[in-house]
Amino acid sequence: MCGILGIVKTGDSEISDKQYKKVLRDLFVLSSRRGKEASGYAIADENEILVLKTHLPADEFVHTDEFGKYLQEKLDSNIQKPVSVIGHSRLVTNGSELENNNNQPVIKNGIVGIHNGIIVNDEKLWAEINETRETSLDSEVFFKLIRKKSSEFGIHSGITDTYKDIFGTASVAMLFEENDNLILSTNNGSLYCAVNQQKGIFLFASESLILKNVILKNKLENIIRPEEMIQVKPNNYLNLHTSGLEIEVRSMTVEERVINIKNSCSKKIINNKAFNSSSEISNSHFAMKKSFNPGVEFIDHFEKSADLISGLRRCKKCILPETFPYIEFDENGICNYCRNYYTFKGKGEEQIKSLVRNYVSDNGRPNVIIGLSGGRDSCYTLHYAKNVLGLNPLAYSYDWGMLTDLARRNQSRMCAKLGIEHILISADIRKKREYIKKNVTAWLKKPDLGLIPLFMAGDKQYFYYANQLLKDYKIDLILFGENLLETTFFKYGFCNIRPNLEYKEKSFTISRLDKLRMMWYYSKAYLKNPLFINSSFFDSLTAFQSFYYIPHTYYNLFGYVKWDEEKIINTLRREYDWETDPGTSSTWRIGDGTAAFYNYIYYIAAGFSENDTFRSNQIREGSINREKAVRLSIIENKPRWDSMKWYCDTIGIDFDNAVDKINNIPKLYQKNR
Repeated sequence: MCGILGIVKTGDSEISDKQYKKVLRDLFVLSSRRGKEASGYAIADENEILVLKTHLPADEFVHTDEFGKYLQEKLDSNIQKPVSVIGHSRLVTNGSELENNNNQPVIKNGIVGIHNGIIVNDEKLWAEINETRETSLDSEVFFKLIRKKSSEFGIHSGITDTYKDIFGTASVAMLFEENDNLILSTNNGSLYCAVNQQKGIFLFASESLILKNVILKNKLENIIRPEEMIQVKPNNYLNLHTSGLEIEVRSMTVEERVINIKNSCSKKIINNKAFNSSSEISNSHFAMKKSFNPGVEFIDHFEKSADLISGLRRCKKCILPETFPYIEFDENGICNYCRNYYTFKGKGEEQIKSLVRNYVSDNGRPNVIIGLSGGRDSCYTLHYAKNVLGLNPLAYSYDWGMLTDLARRNQSRMCAKLGIEHILISADIRKKREYIKKNVTAWLKKPDLGLIPLFMAGDKQYFYYANQLLKDYKIDLILFGENLLETTFFKYGFCNIRPNLEYKEKSFTISRLDKLRMMWYYSKAYLKNPLFINSSFFDSLTAFQSFYYIPHTYYNLFGYVKWDEEKIINTLRREYDWETDPGTSSTWRIGDGTAAFYNYIYYIAAGFSENDTFRSNQIREGSINREKAVRLSIIENKPRWDSMKWYCDTIGIDFDNAVDKINNIPKLYQKNR
């Protein structure tokens, strides 16, 4: 999931060199919201393609001497000739950005290409073609297949057959050593372009909003009208003859054998090494290993703690233990959470269908934004919106640095299969991870169960950007898939806030007074532990505002449709080959890189975790019986050591030290003995 971009000008273009460079810089800077971990470009003229890439984010790359130097050299030497640039702003998935070979553009068999998306079956494809890969990128196999297939059957069949073979999203731009063509292709529509053939200018970007803002910012409305932008539709490709900006748009679903591309030149490809980084840096931050085993003392500590936890008094109806905040048992052993539980009051499928009826249209424009985390509920919501409600969704994801590659791959599966444009907003991931590190380090110094949500504060701007997208895209409907059975009252309880057990349609709805109580609790905790007063403070503050105070005008699918775990999982596996985590039998929060770590803390210190609250709500709904809930909670509360290790490595803390400190926290279930 990245940003791709580009600009082409002909020899007689009315765009000056100064404008050309300014537009390119703005394309990079605005595209950086889709990925801030690496960047690069390829400049092509009739003689060569020069590739320059770096681990610097795009908004820093554009201010380097190298960025302007090579660009100006090409413009100076091609005053009356076309110059093409394709660029990439990377969100890291496969392969560390610190190994420059893993950054883009990719050079493969005479093709220089950039790719936005994730190809989830890349290992299988490499095994089938029986060749050695040169990078960790899933993108590499795409360009390998394009070359292999187009050499045999022509470029149309090469592109069409490659998209048939891959699984996942791929929006790409390609330059070729043997001709002057630029090809753009996509299977989900995350690709927009604008052209004025007479004025000699062509632009493209991953999102219409990026392209529109670049045009407006550079006052190009008289040259390229924003309302005349072209979306490269899903399963189509655009072939641009760069010398005259002649465009052919073709469908990848139409069977044609050969489309000839003019073989007007033979270029030299130069891979510039100006920004190359050490190849010895580990990729452990970006690939969750499944073979990690902790020390024997950690396993022993967990097993001894689990034995003590098994002896806790629990509700006779659900499985909540006596250590749960503000829990009270009656004479029959039933807890107040069960006695005051409001059974699901779903409004019914017919009402949600009636609600969205006015939004359904035949013009192909997006009419609903779907929040897509890559988890089971958001993926099912995207499926339901498209296939059941008949809407034309725009998928939206906010990546704050703790989204796992598994979640990203599932996002890719969904958007590719459904042909849905994916708007990705990426935080400054390095900075966000540094914030998490500071807060976790502060917390380990003085543990407080009420402050654990600080670890997840960085993702709450999700709501802010969702509201912005509604305005930017002039869409009135936003639909999330929030499972109300996942409500976790205990997080408020550990802040000395007695939960309001009335039925809620949305998880963030707590009273104004309780919000003030929470702020008071955090203020006192910060004063007691000044390590929390660090550079993450304002990020945490805006997170609180985004979650509790800005308008949340979205509709929740599961406020209308009863949440059915078996139906959801079966649908996703059957229709989309949806991926689960081999490290756990649960499908809940498997795309969240923080969950394994903080649930281990809750379980070790308090004797329960989110798994217990979720299964207890299922009992109350009649979805499962108590015996099954007990069995599942025992399994799901086992430590996911590999995920915890990934989390520690990713934020840069020592795993052994962190787990040792967690294990030494005074335990609530020992106080009760």
